[in-house]
Amino acid sequence: MTGPLSRSGSVERINENDGVRSNAHRGHWGRSVGTARLRLRIDKPLRVSARTLLVIALAAGLVILARPESPSLLAGAEPEITSPVNESQSGQDLTTTLTDQAELSLTVYNSDIALVRDVRNLQLARGIGNLRFMDIAATVNPATVHFRSLTEPSQVSVLEQNYEYDLLDPEKLLRKYVGREVTLVRNRQEGGTTRQEDVKALLLSYNTSPVWKIGNEIVTGLGADHIRFPELPDSLYSRPTLIWTVQNDGAARHRVEASYLARSLAWSADYVLTVARDDKAADLNGWVTLTNNSGTAFKNTKLQLVAGDLNRVRQQLNRMADMAAPAAAKAEERMAQESFSDYHLYTMGRKTTINNAQTKQVSLLEGTDVPVIKRYVVEGQNYYYHNYMHPGSPIKDSVEVYYQFRNEEKSGLGLPMPAGVLRVYQADSKGGVQFVGEDRIMHTPKDETLNVKIGNAFDVICERKQTDFTKISTNVYEFEYEITLRNHKPSAIGVEVNEPVGGTWRMINSSHQWTKTSAWAAQFKVPVAADGTAVLKYRVRVTY
Repeated sequence: MTGPLSRSGSVERINENDGVRSNAHRGHWGRSVGTARLRLRIDKPLRVSARTLLVIALAAGLVILARPESPSLLAGAEPEITSPVNESQSGQDLTTTLTDQAELSLTVYNSDIALVRDVRNLQLARGIGNLRFMDIAATVNPATVHFRSLTEPSQVSVLEQNYEYDLLDPEKLLRKYVGREVTLVRNRQEGGTTRQEDVKALLLSYNTSPVWKIGNEIVTGLGADHIRFPELPDSLYSRPTLIWTVQNDGAARHRVEASYLARSLAWSADYVLTVARDDKAADLNGWVTLTNNSGTAFKNTKLQLVAGDLNRVRQQLNRMADMAAPAAAKAEERMAQESFSDYHLYTMGRKTTINNAQTKQVSLLEGTDVPVIKRYVVEGQNYYYHNYMHPGSPIKDSVEVYYQFRNEEKSGLGLPMPAGVLRVYQADSKGGVQFVGEDRIMHTPKDETLNVKIGNAFDVICERKQTDFTKISTNVYEFEYEITLRNHKPSAIGVEVNEPVGGTWRMINSSHQWTKTSAWAAQFKVPVAADGTAVLKYRVRVTY
Protein backbone atom coordinates (compact mmCIF):
# COMPACT_ATOMS: atom_id res chain seq x y z
CA MET A 1 0.00 0.00 0.00
CA THR A 2 1.42 3.34 -0.91
CA GLY A 3 0.51 6.99 -0.23
CA PRO A 4 1.52 10.36 -1.59
CA LEU A 5 4.63 11.95 0.00
CA SER A 6 7.03 14.61 -1.18
CA ARG A 7 10.22 13.40 -2.84
CA SER A 8 11.89 16.58 -1.64
CA GLY A 9 9.68 17.00 1.49
CA SER A 10 10.97 18.26 4.86
CA VAL A 11 9.84 17.88 8.48
CA GLU A 12 9.24 21.22 10.28
CA ARG A 13 9.03 21.34 14.14
CA ILE A 14 6.87 24.10 15.60
CA ASN A 15 7.10 24.87 19.34
CA GLU A 16 4.19 26.73 20.92
CA ASN A 17 5.56 27.90 24.24
CA ASP A 18 3.40 28.32 27.31
CA GLY A 19 1.95 31.82 27.52
CA VAL A 20 -1.02 33.82 28.80
CA ARG A 21 -3.62 34.63 26.16
CA SER A 22 -7.06 36.21 26.30
CA ASN A 23 -10.11 33.99 26.02
CA ALA A 24 -12.71 36.46 24.74
CA HIS A 25 -15.56 33.97 24.72
CA ARG A 26 -15.16 32.94 28.37
CA GLY A 27 -14.30 36.46 29.57
CA HIS A 28 -11.17 35.40 31.52
CA TRP A 29 -7.53 34.69 31.12
CA GLY A 30 -6.40 31.21 29.90
CA ARG A 31 -3.04 29.45 29.52
CA SER A 32 -2.37 27.46 26.36
CA VAL A 33 -0.47 24.22 26.71
CA GLY A 34 2.69 24.05 24.68
CA THR A 35 2.73 21.30 22.00
CA ALA A 36 5.06 19.95 19.41
CA ARG A 37 3.85 19.17 15.91
CA LEU A 38 5.26 17.51 12.90
CA ARG A 39 4.28 19.18 9.67
CA LEU A 40 4.86 17.35 6.41
CA ARG A 41 5.59 19.64 3.50
CA ILE A 42 4.50 18.01 0.23
CA ASP A 43 6.18 19.25 -2.91
CA LYS A 44 5.46 16.43 -5.34
CA PRO A 45 3.35 13.21 -5.10
CA LEU A 46 5.34 10.13 -4.03
CA ARG A 47 4.20 6.53 -3.80
CA VAL A 48 5.25 4.67 -0.61
CA SER A 49 4.45 1.24 0.76
CA ALA A 50 2.02 0.44 3.56
CA ARG A 51 4.94 -0.66 5.73
CA THR A 52 6.50 2.79 5.45
CA LEU A 53 3.26 4.47 6.51
CA LEU A 54 3.02 2.17 9.53
CA VAL A 55 6.56 3.07 10.64
CA ILE A 56 5.76 6.77 10.41
CA ALA A 57 2.57 6.38 12.45
CA LEU A 58 4.35 4.42 15.21
CA ALA A 59 7.09 7.07 15.35
CA ALA A 60 4.52 9.83 15.83
CA GLY A 61 2.85 7.90 18.64
CA LEU A 62 6.16 7.48 20.47
CA VAL A 63 6.79 11.22 20.27
CA ILE A 64 3.44 11.95 21.93
CA LEU A 65 4.04 9.32 24.65
CA ALA A 66 7.47 10.83 25.35
CA ARG A 67 5.98 14.24 26.39
CA PRO A 68 5.37 14.14 30.17
CA GLU A 69 2.53 16.66 30.08
CA SER A 70 0.65 14.86 27.28
CA PRO A 71 -2.02 12.33 28.26
CA SER A 72 -1.65 8.80 26.98
CA LEU A 73 -3.90 8.45 24.03
CA LEU A 74 -3.19 4.72 23.94
CA ALA A 75 -4.64 4.42 27.43
CA GLY A 76 -7.80 6.09 26.27
CA ALA A 77 -7.31 9.19 28.50
CA GLU A 78 -9.06 12.38 27.50
CA PRO A 79 -6.88 15.30 26.34
CA GLU A 80 -5.83 17.67 29.19
CA ILE A 81 -7.89 20.87 29.40
CA THR A 82 -5.93 23.72 31.01
CA SER A 83 -7.88 25.69 33.64
CA PRO A 84 -8.03 29.46 33.24
CA VAL A 85 -5.90 31.63 35.53
CA ASN A 86 -7.70 32.74 38.68
CA GLU A 87 -9.41 36.05 37.91
CA SER A 88 -8.25 37.57 41.20
CA GLN A 89 -4.64 37.25 40.05
CA SER A 90 -5.06 38.42 36.49
CA GLY A 91 -4.79 42.24 36.80
CA GLN A 92 -2.19 44.16 34.85
CA ASP A 93 -0.08 47.20 35.73
CA LEU A 94 -1.55 50.44 34.41
CA THR A 95 -0.15 53.98 34.25
CA THR A 96 -2.48 56.96 34.09
CA THR A 97 -1.48 60.53 33.25
CA LEU A 98 -3.17 63.83 32.48
CA THR A 99 -4.32 62.43 29.13
CA ASP A 100 -6.89 60.35 31.05
CA GLN A 101 -8.11 63.30 33.10
CA ALA A 102 -11.82 64.06 32.74
CA GLU A 103 -12.34 66.55 35.56
CA LEU A 104 -10.19 68.52 37.99
CA SER A 105 -11.21 70.71 40.91
CA LEU A 106 -9.10 72.62 43.38
CA THR A 107 -10.23 74.01 46.74
CA VAL A 108 -7.59 76.25 48.30
CA TYR A 109 -7.63 77.27 51.96
CA ASN A 110 -5.95 80.36 53.37
CA SER A 111 -3.72 78.16 55.55
CA ASP A 112 -1.23 76.85 52.96
CA ILE A 113 -3.17 73.73 51.97
CA ALA A 114 -5.48 72.74 49.14
CA LEU A 115 -7.86 69.89 48.41
CA VAL A 116 -7.30 68.35 44.97
CA ARG A 117 -10.01 66.24 43.32
CA ASP A 118 -8.79 64.47 40.17
CA VAL A 119 -11.27 62.42 38.07
CA ARG A 120 -9.97 60.17 35.27
CA ASN A 121 -11.35 57.59 32.84
CA LEU A 122 -9.47 54.28 32.99
CA GLN A 123 -9.50 50.73 31.65
CA LEU A 124 -8.86 48.45 34.65
CA ALA A 125 -8.18 44.76 34.07
CA ARG A 126 -10.14 42.38 36.25
CA GLY A 127 -8.35 41.06 39.27
CA ILE A 128 -5.39 42.48 41.14
CA GLY A 129 -3.00 44.93 39.50
CA ASN A 130 -0.94 48.05 40.13
CA LEU A 131 -2.24 51.48 39.12
CA ARG A 132 0.39 54.20 38.72
CA PHE A 133 -1.32 57.56 39.20
CA MET A 134 1.00 60.25 37.83
CA ASP A 135 0.90 64.05 37.46
CA ILE A 136 0.00 64.78 41.07
CA ALA A 137 1.15 67.63 43.30
CA ALA A 138 4.71 67.11 44.56
CA THR A 139 3.60 68.33 48.01
CA VAL A 140 0.83 65.75 48.41
CA ASN A 141 0.22 64.44 51.93
CA PRO A 142 -0.02 60.66 51.35
CA ALA A 143 -2.03 60.16 54.55
CA THR A 144 -4.90 62.18 53.06
CA VAL A 145 -5.23 60.32 49.75
CA HIS A 146 -8.61 58.78 48.94
CA PHE A 147 -9.24 56.67 45.82
CA ARG A 148 -12.58 55.31 44.62
CA SER A 149 -14.41 54.23 41.51
CA LEU A 150 -17.32 56.47 40.61
CA THR A 151 -18.66 53.83 38.21
CA GLU A 152 -18.77 50.80 40.54
CA PRO A 153 -17.58 51.85 44.02
CA SER A 154 -18.26 48.44 45.57
CA GLN A 155 -16.34 46.53 42.89
CA VAL A 156 -12.99 48.34 43.10
CA SER A 157 -10.92 48.33 46.29
CA VAL A 158 -7.42 49.50 47.16
CA LEU A 159 -5.27 46.81 48.81
CA GLU A 160 -2.08 48.83 49.15
CA GLN A 161 -0.83 52.36 48.52
CA ASN A 162 2.67 53.70 47.88
CA TYR A 163 3.84 57.23 47.31
CA GLU A 164 6.97 57.34 45.16
CA TYR A 165 8.87 60.61 45.50
CA ASP A 166 12.44 59.43 44.78
CA LEU A 167 12.63 61.62 41.71
CA LEU A 168 15.02 61.16 38.83
CA ASP A 169 18.14 63.30 38.64
CA PRO A 170 21.71 62.56 37.41
CA GLU A 171 23.11 62.12 40.92
CA LYS A 172 20.45 59.61 42.02
CA LEU A 173 20.58 57.78 38.71
CA LEU A 174 24.32 57.18 39.04
CA ARG A 175 23.96 55.99 42.64
CA LYS A 176 21.31 53.46 41.58
CA TYR A 177 23.88 51.91 39.24
CA VAL A 178 26.34 50.86 41.96
CA GLY A 179 27.27 47.28 41.07
CA ARG A 180 26.15 47.66 37.46
CA GLU A 181 27.85 48.48 34.20
CA VAL A 182 27.48 51.76 32.31
CA THR A 183 29.14 53.33 29.28
CA LEU A 184 31.47 56.26 29.84
CA VAL A 185 31.70 58.50 26.79
CA ARG A 186 34.86 60.62 26.47
CA ASN A 187 35.76 63.14 23.80
CA ARG A 188 39.29 62.84 22.41
CA GLN A 189 41.15 65.24 20.17
CA GLU A 190 43.08 63.59 17.36
CA GLY A 191 44.53 65.42 14.37
CA GLY A 192 42.39 68.49 14.95
CA THR A 193 39.17 66.49 15.11
CA THR A 194 37.08 65.27 18.00
CA ARG A 195 36.05 61.67 18.31
CA GLN A 196 34.07 59.91 20.99
CA GLU A 197 35.48 56.95 22.89
CA ASP A 198 33.11 54.52 24.62
CA VAL A 199 34.44 52.84 27.76
CA LYS A 200 32.52 50.07 29.51
CA ALA A 201 32.89 50.51 33.27
CA LEU A 202 31.50 48.80 36.36
CA LEU A 203 30.52 51.25 39.13
CA LEU A 204 31.88 49.72 42.34
CA SER A 205 31.07 52.56 44.72
CA TYR A 206 29.77 56.11 44.82
CA ASN A 207 30.22 57.84 48.15
CA THR A 208 31.99 61.15 47.64
CA SER A 209 33.02 60.25 44.08
CA PRO A 210 32.64 57.22 41.80
CA VAL A 211 35.00 54.23 41.89
CA TRP A 212 35.13 52.29 38.61
CA LYS A 213 36.33 48.90 37.52
CA ILE A 214 37.55 49.02 33.92
CA GLY A 215 38.89 45.72 32.69
CA ASN A 216 41.00 44.38 35.54
CA GLU A 217 41.84 47.79 36.99
CA ILE A 218 40.20 49.89 39.72
CA VAL A 219 39.94 53.51 38.56
CA THR A 220 39.11 56.75 40.41
CA GLY A 221 39.05 60.34 39.27
CA LEU A 222 38.07 59.38 35.74
CA GLY A 223 36.08 62.10 34.03
CA ALA A 224 33.52 61.52 31.33
CA ASP A 225 31.75 63.94 29.02
CA HIS A 226 28.57 62.00 29.56
CA ILE A 227 27.38 58.61 30.75
CA ARG A 228 25.02 56.24 29.00
CA PHE A 229 22.74 54.03 31.08
CA PRO A 230 21.05 50.96 29.59
CA GLU A 231 17.73 51.54 31.37
CA LEU A 232 15.91 53.54 34.02
CA PRO A 233 15.81 51.84 37.46
CA ASP A 234 12.34 50.89 38.64
CA SER A 235 12.81 52.79 41.91
CA LEU A 236 13.32 56.19 40.25
CA TYR A 237 10.45 58.27 38.91
CA SER A 238 10.46 61.25 36.61
CA ARG A 239 7.72 62.90 38.70
CA PRO A 240 5.84 62.13 41.94
CA THR A 241 3.60 59.10 41.56
CA LEU A 242 0.94 57.39 43.65
CA ILE A 243 0.86 53.62 43.19
CA TRP A 244 -2.15 51.63 44.26
CA THR A 245 -2.55 47.86 44.29
CA VAL A 246 -6.15 47.66 43.14
CA GLN A 247 -8.58 44.77 42.99
CA ASN A 248 -11.24 45.11 40.30
CA ASP A 249 -14.16 42.69 40.48
CA GLY A 250 -16.32 44.70 38.11
CA ALA A 251 -16.29 45.95 34.56
CA ALA A 252 -13.17 47.08 32.75
CA ARG A 253 -14.08 50.73 32.11
CA HIS A 254 -14.17 52.95 35.19
CA ARG A 255 -14.42 56.61 36.05
CA VAL A 256 -12.22 56.97 39.14
CA GLU A 257 -11.58 59.81 41.57
CA ALA A 258 -8.43 60.54 43.56
CA SER A 259 -8.55 63.28 46.19
CA TYR A 260 -5.80 64.49 48.49
CA LEU A 261 -4.47 67.46 50.43
CA ALA A 262 -1.37 69.25 49.20
CA ARG A 263 0.85 71.94 50.68
CA SER A 264 2.35 75.07 49.12
CA LEU A 265 -0.97 76.14 47.63
CA ALA A 266 -2.26 79.23 49.35
CA TRP A 267 -4.34 82.30 48.79
CA SER A 268 -4.73 85.63 50.48
CA ALA A 269 -6.98 88.62 50.11
CA ASP A 270 -5.54 91.94 49.01
CA TYR A 271 -7.51 95.17 49.11
CA VAL A 272 -6.95 98.58 47.54
CA LEU A 273 -8.65 101.56 49.20
CA THR A 274 -8.38 104.72 47.09
CA VAL A 275 -9.35 107.71 49.23
CA ALA A 276 -10.57 111.00 47.79
CA ARG A 277 -8.55 114.11 48.47
CA ASP A 278 -11.12 115.42 50.96
CA ASP A 279 -10.86 112.19 53.11
CA LYS A 280 -14.64 111.69 53.00
CA ALA A 281 -15.16 108.87 50.46
CA ALA A 282 -13.15 106.06 48.91
CA ASP A 283 -13.30 103.27 46.33
CA LEU A 284 -12.52 99.75 47.55
CA ASN A 285 -11.36 96.85 45.38
CA GLY A 286 -10.74 93.38 46.77
CA TRP A 287 -8.58 90.76 45.06
CA VAL A 288 -7.81 87.13 45.70
CA THR A 289 -4.10 86.41 45.25
CA LEU A 290 -3.48 82.69 44.66
CA THR A 291 0.05 81.26 44.75
CA ASN A 292 0.96 77.78 43.49
CA ASN A 293 4.31 76.34 44.59
CA SER A 294 3.11 72.72 44.75
CA GLY A 295 5.43 71.47 42.01
CA THR A 296 2.71 70.80 39.45
CA ALA A 297 0.31 72.74 37.24
CA PHE A 298 -3.47 72.44 37.45
CA LYS A 299 -4.88 72.66 33.95
CA ASN A 300 -8.48 73.59 33.22
CA THR A 301 -9.53 73.25 36.85
CA LYS A 302 -12.58 74.34 38.78
CA LEU A 303 -11.31 76.77 41.45
CA GLN A 304 -12.82 77.34 44.89
CA LEU A 305 -11.42 79.21 47.88
CA VAL A 306 -12.34 78.79 51.55
CA ALA A 307 -11.98 81.74 53.95
CA GLY A 308 -11.79 81.01 57.67
CA ASP A 309 -9.52 79.70 60.39
CA LEU A 310 -9.32 75.90 60.18
CA ASN A 311 -8.15 73.87 63.15
CA ARG A 312 -5.22 71.77 61.96
CA VAL A 313 -2.90 69.33 63.71
CA ARG A 314 0.62 70.67 63.44
CA GLN A 315 3.25 68.12 62.44
CA GLN A 316 6.95 68.41 61.76
CA LEU A 317 7.13 68.01 58.01
CA ASN A 318 10.13 68.46 55.78
CA ARG A 319 9.70 71.71 53.93
CA MET A 320 10.46 71.75 50.25
CA ALA A 321 12.86 74.34 48.87
CA ASP A 322 11.26 77.66 48.08
CA MET A 323 10.47 78.25 44.45
CA ALA A 324 11.54 81.33 42.59
CA ALA A 325 9.41 84.37 43.33
CA PRO A 326 6.43 84.19 40.96
CA ALA A 327 5.28 87.07 38.84
CA ALA A 328 1.78 88.46 39.31
CA ALA A 329 -0.75 87.46 36.70
CA LYS A 330 -3.53 89.49 35.19
CA ALA A 331 -6.59 89.61 37.43
CA GLU A 332 -9.48 87.32 36.52
CA GLU A 333 -13.22 87.89 36.84
CA ARG A 334 -14.95 88.21 40.21
CA MET A 335 -15.78 85.13 42.29
CA ALA A 336 -19.18 84.13 43.68
CA GLN A 337 -19.49 83.91 47.48
CA GLU A 338 -21.59 81.65 49.72
CA SER A 339 -21.67 80.57 53.36
CA PHE A 340 -20.17 77.13 53.96
CA SER A 341 -20.25 75.57 57.45
CA ASP A 342 -18.61 78.24 59.63
CA TYR A 343 -16.55 79.52 56.73
CA HIS A 344 -17.12 81.32 53.45
CA LEU A 345 -16.67 79.62 50.07
CA TYR A 346 -15.72 81.54 46.94
CA THR A 347 -16.21 79.88 43.54
CA MET A 348 -14.80 81.05 40.24
CA GLY A 349 -17.40 81.16 37.50
CA ARG A 350 -15.28 79.36 34.91
CA LYS A 351 -12.42 76.91 34.78
CA THR A 352 -8.87 78.21 34.87
CA THR A 353 -5.26 77.05 34.66
CA ILE A 354 -2.85 77.58 37.55
CA ASN A 355 0.74 76.93 36.58
CA ASN A 356 3.46 75.96 39.02
CA ALA A 357 5.39 78.91 40.50
CA GLN A 358 2.62 81.27 39.46
CA THR A 359 0.55 83.93 41.20
CA LYS A 360 -2.99 84.47 39.95
CA GLN A 361 -5.35 87.27 40.94
CA VAL A 362 -9.15 87.15 40.85
CA SER A 363 -11.54 90.00 41.59
CA LEU A 364 -13.34 89.52 44.91
CA LEU A 365 -15.41 92.66 45.55
CA GLU A 366 -15.85 96.28 44.50
CA GLY A 367 -17.24 99.28 46.32
CA THR A 368 -17.61 102.86 45.03
CA ASP A 369 -18.01 106.05 47.07
CA VAL A 370 -17.66 104.24 50.37
CA PRO A 371 -17.98 106.77 53.24
CA VAL A 372 -14.77 106.95 55.29
CA ILE A 373 -13.72 108.80 58.44
CA LYS A 374 -10.15 109.87 59.08
CA ARG A 375 -9.19 109.41 62.73
CA TYR A 376 -6.23 110.70 64.75
CA VAL A 377 -5.62 108.54 67.81
CA VAL A 378 -3.27 108.76 70.81
CA GLU A 379 -2.90 105.51 72.75
CA GLY A 380 -1.74 105.96 76.33
CA GLN A 381 0.39 103.31 78.08
CA ASN A 382 0.68 102.18 81.67
CA TYR A 383 4.35 103.10 81.93
CA TYR A 384 3.51 106.78 81.35
CA TYR A 385 2.98 107.33 85.07
CA HIS A 386 6.67 108.08 85.48
CA ASN A 387 9.30 109.50 83.13
CA TYR A 388 12.44 107.74 84.27
CA MET A 389 14.78 109.07 81.55
CA HIS A 390 14.05 112.79 81.84
CA PRO A 391 12.18 113.59 85.06
CA GLY A 392 10.05 116.68 84.65
CA SER A 393 10.17 116.58 80.84
CA PRO A 394 7.03 115.78 78.80
CA ILE A 395 6.71 112.37 77.12
CA LYS A 396 6.11 112.45 73.38
CA ASP A 397 3.37 110.19 72.05
CA SER A 398 2.79 109.17 68.46
CA VAL A 399 -0.42 110.31 66.85
CA GLU A 400 -1.71 107.36 64.82
CA VAL A 401 -3.77 107.87 61.65
CA TYR A 402 -6.68 105.56 60.76
CA TYR A 403 -9.33 105.34 58.06
CA GLN A 404 -12.63 103.94 59.32
CA PHE A 405 -15.51 102.54 57.24
CA ARG A 406 -18.33 100.03 57.58
CA ASN A 407 -18.70 96.88 55.53
CA GLU A 408 -22.37 97.41 54.79
CA GLU A 409 -24.55 97.25 51.71
CA LYS A 410 -25.58 100.90 51.77
CA SER A 411 -21.88 101.78 51.60
CA GLY A 412 -21.53 99.73 48.42
CA LEU A 413 -20.07 96.70 50.20
CA GLY A 414 -21.92 94.27 52.49
CA LEU A 415 -19.90 91.17 51.57
CA PRO A 416 -17.71 89.01 53.83
CA MET A 417 -14.13 90.26 53.66
CA PRO A 418 -11.48 87.56 54.21
CA ALA A 419 -8.40 88.46 56.23
CA GLY A 420 -5.68 90.12 54.22
CA VAL A 421 -3.65 93.25 53.56
CA LEU A 422 -5.47 96.51 52.80
CA ARG A 423 -3.35 99.11 51.00
CA VAL A 424 -4.43 102.75 50.99
CA TYR A 425 -3.84 105.22 48.17
CA GLN A 426 -4.84 108.85 47.89
CA ALA A 427 -4.95 111.38 45.07
CA ASP A 428 -2.39 114.17 45.13
CA SER A 429 -2.78 117.77 43.89
CA LYS A 430 -1.60 116.81 40.39
CA GLY A 431 -4.26 114.14 39.92
CA GLY A 432 -1.90 111.24 40.57
CA VAL A 433 -2.46 108.51 43.16
CA GLN A 434 0.11 107.94 45.91
CA PHE A 435 0.57 105.08 48.36
CA VAL A 436 -0.05 106.28 51.93
CA GLY A 437 0.09 103.09 54.01
CA GLU A 438 -1.23 99.58 54.61
CA ASP A 439 -2.64 97.43 57.38
CA ARG A 440 -3.72 93.85 57.89
CA ILE A 441 -7.42 93.24 58.51
CA MET A 442 -9.00 90.21 60.14
CA HIS A 443 -11.89 88.17 58.73
CA THR A 444 -14.70 90.73 58.66
CA PRO A 445 -18.37 89.76 58.20
CA LYS A 446 -20.85 92.15 56.67
CA ASP A 447 -22.16 95.07 58.72
CA GLU A 448 -18.95 95.34 60.75
CA THR A 449 -16.64 98.36 61.10
CA LEU A 450 -13.04 98.34 59.92
CA ASN A 451 -10.25 100.59 61.18
CA VAL A 452 -7.21 100.68 58.95
CA LYS A 453 -4.02 102.19 60.35
CA ILE A 454 -1.92 103.91 57.68
CA GLY A 455 0.87 105.33 59.87
CA ASN A 456 1.70 108.16 62.25
CA ALA A 457 0.85 111.81 61.64
CA PHE A 458 3.80 114.01 60.68
CA ASP A 459 2.19 117.37 61.47
CA VAL A 460 0.39 116.52 64.70
CA ILE A 461 2.41 116.46 67.93
CA CYS A 462 1.36 115.00 71.30
CA GLU A 463 3.18 115.63 74.60
CA ARG A 464 2.08 114.50 78.05
CA LYS A 465 3.26 115.00 81.60
CA GLN A 466 2.05 114.15 85.08
CA THR A 467 1.42 117.39 86.96
CA ASP A 468 0.35 116.04 90.36
CA PHE A 469 0.42 112.96 92.56
CA THR A 470 -1.34 112.96 95.97
CA LYS A 471 -1.86 110.18 98.51
CA ILE A 472 -5.32 110.63 99.99
CA SER A 473 -5.31 107.64 102.34
CA THR A 474 -4.16 104.05 102.46
CA ASN A 475 -4.38 102.65 98.90
CA VAL A 476 -6.14 105.84 97.66
CA TYR A 477 -4.29 108.21 95.32
CA GLU A 478 -5.00 111.09 92.97
CA PHE A 479 -3.21 111.63 89.64
CA GLU A 480 -3.34 114.68 87.41
CA TYR A 481 -2.15 114.78 83.78
CA GLU A 482 -1.71 117.41 81.11
CA ILE A 483 -1.69 116.41 77.42
CA THR A 484 -0.75 119.02 74.82
CA LEU A 485 -1.75 118.55 71.16
CA ARG A 486 -0.27 120.78 68.44
CA ASN A 487 -1.71 120.71 64.92
CA HIS A 488 0.49 122.05 62.11
CA LYS A 489 -1.94 121.09 59.36
CA PRO A 490 -3.89 123.72 57.41
CA SER A 491 -7.20 122.19 58.52
CA ALA A 492 -8.78 121.52 61.88
CA ILE A 493 -8.77 117.95 63.22
CA GLY A 494 -10.16 115.94 66.11
CA VAL A 495 -7.89 113.74 68.23
CA GLU A 496 -9.01 110.71 70.28
CA VAL A 497 -6.94 110.31 73.44
CA ASN A 498 -7.23 106.88 75.09
CA GLU A 499 -5.92 106.84 78.67
CA PRO A 500 -5.30 103.73 80.78
CA VAL A 501 -6.42 103.99 84.41
CA GLY A 502 -5.64 101.21 86.88
CA GLY A 503 -7.54 100.05 89.95
CA THR A 504 -10.92 101.37 91.04
CA TRP A 505 -11.05 104.89 89.71
CA ARG A 506 -13.24 108.00 89.54
CA MET A 507 -12.76 111.05 87.32
CA ILE A 508 -12.44 114.13 89.56
CA ASN A 509 -12.40 116.72 86.77
CA SER A 510 -11.58 117.01 83.06
CA SER A 511 -11.13 119.88 80.63
CA HIS A 512 -12.80 117.92 77.82
CA GLN A 513 -15.70 115.51 77.45
CA TRP A 514 -14.74 111.94 78.26
CA THR A 515 -16.18 108.39 78.04
CA LYS A 516 -15.40 105.32 80.11
CA THR A 517 -14.61 102.86 77.29
CA SER A 518 -13.68 99.92 79.55
CA ALA A 519 -13.08 99.09 83.20
CA TRP A 520 -9.57 100.53 83.04
CA ALA A 521 -9.74 103.12 80.26
CA ALA A 522 -11.12 106.57 79.51
CA GLN A 523 -11.41 108.24 76.09
CA PHE A 524 -11.29 111.98 75.44
CA LYS A 525 -12.33 113.75 72.22
CA VAL A 526 -10.12 116.82 71.71
CA PRO A 527 -10.66 119.22 68.78
CA VAL A 528 -7.54 121.03 67.55
CA ALA A 529 -7.75 124.07 65.29
CA ALA A 530 -5.70 124.48 62.13
CA ASP A 531 -2.16 125.51 63.08
CA GLY A 532 -3.43 125.52 66.65
CA THR A 533 -2.81 123.95 70.07
CA ALA A 534 -5.17 122.22 72.49
CA VAL A 535 -4.42 121.16 76.08
CA LEU A 536 -6.24 118.29 77.78
CA LYS A 537 -6.18 118.24 81.59
CA TYR A 538 -7.79 115.64 83.83
CA ARG A 539 -7.58 114.47 87.44
CA VAL A 540 -8.49 110.96 88.57
CA ARG A 541 -8.78 109.28 91.99
CA VAL A 542 -7.64 105.67 92.11
CA THR A 543 -8.11 103.05 94.82
CA TYR A 544 -5.78 100.04 94.68
